[in-house]
Amino acid sequence: QVQLVESGGGLVQPGGSLRLSCAASGFSLGYYTVGWFRQAPGKEREGVSCIGGGDSNTYYTDPVNGRFTISRDNAKNTFYLQMNNLKPEDTAVYYCAADRWSGCPSARQFFDTWGQGTQVTVSP
Repeated sequence: QVQLVESGGGLVQPGGSLRLSCAASGFSLGYYTVGWFRQAPGKEREGVSCIGGGDSNTYYTDPVNGRFTISRDNAKNTFYLQMNNLKPEDTAVYYCAADRWSGCPSARQFFDTWGQGTQVTVSP
């Protein structure tokens, strides 16, 4: 069964850090572009970051650039999102996703395998 499973969400105070993980099973991530998206209440799902498969090119949306770092460990079939200096506006459900055919950055519609989402809440 092809699936992605996120972990690492939770409640953190402003300025704190969290590390999200996304483990793949049923397929190998090696040549996939993988990414993180988030969806806050009442808002559309937005792309946060991605990393390419072949070239490991990375992309970050402007609000998180310099605070978040995406990485991958193909040997563990897992990729990560290190989130530092978190702000209340980062509060959202975070989803990981994989795209077999496109490079990074890639539009949301090309990501065809998605995780179930993990809640990140940044609050005093």
